[in-house]
Amino acid sequence: MVAQQVRDGFVELYGTEPEGVWSAPGRVNLIGEHTDYNDGFVMPFALPHTAVAAVSRRTDGVLRLHSSDVEGGVVELRLDDLAPESDRNWTAYPAGVVWALREAGHPVTGADVHLASTVPAGAGLSSSAALEVVVALALNDLYDLGLQRWQLARLCQRAENIYVGAPTGIMDQTASACCEAGHALFLDTRDLSQKQIPFDLAAEGMVLLVVDTRVKHSHSEGEYGKRRAGCERGAALLGVDALRDIPYGELDAALERLGDDEEAVRLVRHIVTEDERVEKAVALLESGETRAIGPVLVAGHASLRDDFRISCPELDLVVDTALASGALGARMTGGGFGGSAIVLAEAADVESITKAVQEAFAAAEFTAPRVFEAVPSAGARRLV
Repeated sequence: MVAQQVRDGFVELYGTEPEGVWSAPGRVNLIGEHTDYNDGFVMPFALPHTAVAAVSRRTDGVLRLHSSDVEGGVVELRLDDLAPESDRNWTAYPAGVVWALREAGHPVTGADVHLASTVPAGAGLSSSAALEVVVALALNDLYDLGLQRWQLARLCQRAENIYVGAPTGIMDQTASACCEAGHALFLDTRDLSQKQIPFDLAAEGMVLLVVDTRVKHSHSEGEYGKRRAGCERGAALLGVDALRDIPYGELDAALERLGDDEEAVRLVRHIVTEDERVEKAVALLESGETRAIGPVLVAGHASLRDDFRISCPELDLVVDTALASGALGARMTGGGFGGSAIVLAEAADVESITKAVQEAFAAAEFTAPRVFEAVPSAGARRLV
């Protein structure tokens, strides 16, 4: 139905049928936060919420973009004029993908694009990566570029890093491009090796809730970049290429070497322990001990709150209230400074936990949160 609506919107805008319709999902990161730009481990899964794009090729060096989610008409850009950090609007994400493809030598000569997305923007669920990946996949198919999914993810990351100016890692784009339904994706961000980990909560009587606090964040603002720079500084002080190279068993010795550099100690401790938490969660899921990942999620939130210092009162309230109401585990997810938290719960407890969180937000006079079930879903694909 969504594909048909986006197709019809394309026809209304551009007067012709699109050559195809594609979708790419947002993602939830189960565990492994801020480890991706430290060459570490992550474990996201795709959401059923997607960006959908109807696309056709052009041969005149023009890119026309329209989104049904943003007020305004069609935005027309010339490919030869695309330049990094020249666009501060939503159009920077799809335009950045076209720029990255052309910079890599791929013969993209223009496109007409109409988009619609159900991925909540600013909620830490990778709405921007979904926009990037859906456009990249469409152009890869239409121009017969022959790029593999991981290569598309790399190009999309380059678009976001260089063109948009947001210093994100590779996780979001890889999750959108590569996840499989009913699985979480165990990704080594150093060599991009992947393993699909079965994650069927419904079969075990559990649910993973996403609680969107409606506190908006933006990766291109300063705090995210400060954390990344701080991690790179910590790696340099310890003489390693990336913090992934500090073994968990050698963490205490590494922290001692940092002395009284309090910021470096905090950042290094989070990354090294978070990589360990990802590997622990993978082992638990593979051995069928799904409920046992609850305390791993809780430990991850404490580390993000206390060491990485990227939580906020709304996220902490979700986690604390959910745990007090019987949740198996909970933590903030995404880049931080707002966005969403995840809550692992028995299916029978979902209603009471949801009510408790909503009442806690009302009592704190916070904006009412959006709560929904996260179902591990398929990655990017062609619909029509």
